[in-house]
Amino acid sequence: MADHDDETPATGSAVEKSEPRQASAGTAVVPTDTFENPGHPPHKLRITDTDPKEEKSAERQVSGLFFLSIIFSCAAVAAYIVFPIKTGDIASVRLNTLFLGLGIALGLLSIGIGAVHWSKTLMSDREITEMRHLTKGSEVTRTKAAEVFTLGNQESGFGRRALIRNSLFGALIAFVLPGVVIFRDLGPKVDPNVVLKHTIWKKGTHLTLDPSGIRVKAADVTLGSAFHIIPETLLDSDDLLEEKAKAAVLLMRLDPSDLHEPAGRENWQYNGIVAYSKICTHVGCPVALYEQQTHHLLCPCHQSTFDVTQNCEVIFGPANRPLPQLPITVDADGYLIAQSDFHEPVGPSFWERQR
Repeated sequence: MADHDDETPATGSAVEKSEPRQASAGTAVVPTDTFENPGHPPHKLRITDTDPKEEKSAERQVSGLFFLSIIFSCAAVAAYIVFPIKTGDIASVRLNTLFLGLGIALGLLSIGIGAVHWSKTLMSDREITEMRHLTKGSEVTRTKAAEVFTLGNQESGFGRRALIRNSLFGALIAFVLPGVVIFRDLGPKVDPNVVLKHTIWKKGTHLTLDPSGIRVKAADVTLGSAFHIIPETLLDSDDLLEEKAKAAVLLMRLDPSDLHEPAGRENWQYNGIVAYSKICTHVGCPVALYEQQTHHLLCPCHQSTFDVTQNCEVIFGPANRPLPQLPITVDADGYLIAQSDFHEPVGPSFWERQR
């Protein structure tokens, strides 16, 4: 009996093996008492943890990288101005792209290197163990989340390291400046209201098919049809794309009895043929879908819908004003012509404008 007792391991020892417990579905569960938790390895202090001078030096290096990012971002803006793109000069394109790209890339790279250096030398690097648990939106969970953010702030030193924090904010603000300058430069050089208020349509300009430029006869426009129209003078314009973006028109023919035009616009159509700007008044997408049964025009970008029978009033979607109407008539040969330009600005309505 004594020999038998000596061979029996003590209950709860690290080498004890128990029968695996069974889950409700019959799947074996690995027992938890077959190994010991080794714990965390000994924590090794960094030089910045033991030497205040090294800590200050690392802080200056991180903030220096953030300040360097500011310099590179400003340099990108300067390069965009110093090396402008000239029409027909491929060398100017290369120089502009090279220095602009270098400035933006180095600005972002400096932020990245600074953030990594910060985390490796100054943020807390102690190993921790977190028990997994179900995430619930209870008050306890929210309180715990707030504690985690507070702890993260304490460990990173974000709240108390003013030099790093302020230089990081400056770097992030400066980094967006090249994008702001570039995209602003894509816009018109003058008041957008002035640019969008006038197109190349004028009295007597023939309506022609897009893109062929063939003139359109009123007799060829049948009920329920829709045509994409450009002014005849567009093909002779030096700024073809820019002018087309403002002057493109949709031409449709309805039964005149279906049209409910406001006072003063009764003569803007010809025998039920109406012409409206193709440029959506939301953000300028091309309105290209016409439903001949309901007489609705649909913008495919954000689903703004316009009712042609009601002077293209908005009946659905984010657009907040009707499509501008182009007054039309016919010439002596029966071809459709414009009576004048649009009487209001075309395109998006977010520009500051007086109506």
